[in-house]
Amino acid sequence: MEKPATLPLTDADWQQTPITVQALIVALWDEVQQLRSEVVSLREQVQQTSHNSSRPPSSDPPSTPARKRGGSGRSAGGQPGHKGRGRTLLPIEQVDHVIALKPSTCTSCGGILAGDDAHPQRHQVTEVPPVRAQVTEYQVHTLRCPHCQGLSQADAPEGVFDSAFGPRVHALVSLLSGAYRLSKRQIQTLLWDGFGVEMAVGTVSHLEQTLSQALAQPVGAAVAYVRRQPVKNVDETGWRQQRRRAWLWTAVTTWVSVFAIRYSRGSKVVRDLLGEDLEGVIGSDRYSAYSFLPLKQRQICWAHLRRDFQKMIDRGGASKDIGQVLLALTDQMFTWWHRVRDGPLKRSSFQTYMVDHKARMYLYLSMGSHCAHAKTARTGQEMLSVEEALWTFVGHAGVEPTNNAAERALRHGVLWRKSSFGTHSEAGSRFVERVMTVVTTLRQQNRNVLNYLTQTCQAARTGQMAPSLLPVEKRRHSID
Repeated sequence: MEKPATLPLTDADWQQTPITVQALIVALWDEVQQLRSEVVSLREQVQQTSHNSSRPPSSDPPSTPARKRGGSGRSAGGQPGHKGRGRTLLPIEQVDHVIALKPSTCTSCGGILAGDDAHPQRHQVTEVPPVRAQVTEYQVHTLRCPHCQGLSQADAPEGVFDSAFGPRVHALVSLLSGAYRLSKRQIQTLLWDGFGVEMAVGTVSHLEQTLSQALAQPVGAAVAYVRRQPVKNVDETGWRQQRRRAWLWTAVTTWVSVFAIRYSRGSKVVRDLLGEDLEGVIGSDRYSAYSFLPLKQRQICWAHLRRDFQKMIDRGGASKDIGQVLLALTDQMFTWWHRVRDGPLKRSSFQTYMVDHKARMYLYLSMGSHCAHAKTARTGQEMLSVEEALWTFVGHAGVEPTNNAAERALRHGVLWRKSSFGTHSEAGSRFVERVMTVVTTLRQQNRNVLNYLTQTCQAARTGQMAPSLLPVEKRRHSID
């Protein structure tokens, strides 16, 4: 029987060992090697932190050192000589009430004072008045004609009898749920405490679904808009639907972001989200669902790569040496990139710097792909297989080297999932997709979410088209 190459026995000793004992030794040695591999894997999992994985900083144990940041060395708070910033006074035409405070007598001699101060000291107090919902009762009269004795009933205004609640209440319910992640019982309580509106929990769900249907058309137009954009970032995170494992996906562009909940985490969802005829550059991580994308249309997230380099360092040995160089090269690249993004460094100069930088990065990735540590070697091989997609941002304006935009967009969904444990139906998932698309997109465009939702509810009641989610200059290209 052939001796395992790593077995610490000489060939002479092996030849003198009975064949039955050799078989036992080989079996035990294979088991030891397997256990060693599992121990290394478990140790690496235990050592995972936000520094070397995608775990959030809140999951780090207390012993995890804080991230090293380049501090200024100054104490926290306002610095000596810093000019303070108070509240900006509203223009006088936007003030509801003005109360002039004038002295009536002189504080020195007691004489009577009159007149006005041309420049009085101004102080404004903002207050929210007690709010009580307005209730309108519609009394539909039926009258008998004195001539023919026929009965005639008055026509109700369009959409009035569709619900016991007005468009703004519909919108507020969905805003509290979709933007502020309140539970249905919390929404019920807030409506009563804040506005004196009594509403059943089931009605909260019904109003959400009504608005969800009204949002279908503008959200569909937003999806079509995103597909046509030259740059988009895509990411996914875990979700629960009907107690089954699902995923919340997002595609983010500069002015519009869309979301989708699916049971699959595969490439089919990417095609469904971005369309079969893929356009533009797609930023993502190295997850296999994106592997079908042409490398020239991809930008691999360098924030993920940076964490992988930190993992190499944490493994020690030759892996540590390679990881330290790769991490230093990455940090230098980000320093240059931030200067390009903020203006001091021209892109042409950055591209010149990156010629030699890419060559050095390729050299050390190649060294990593041949490292004795199996995981480091595998990581190096994976990065080299998509090496062309590491540098798309260097030559394409508007492409970021990280996928942070998509990760930030998903953060709201992660918090929602943790507080609600997901959705209980397909209809519930459609509401989450659509309201997250609306909230995220309108905030990107600095538009008022409550006003938009109110207008959407009103349009649905009167049979009109919902307002567009697209930025103003693009709305004429909306696709029904």
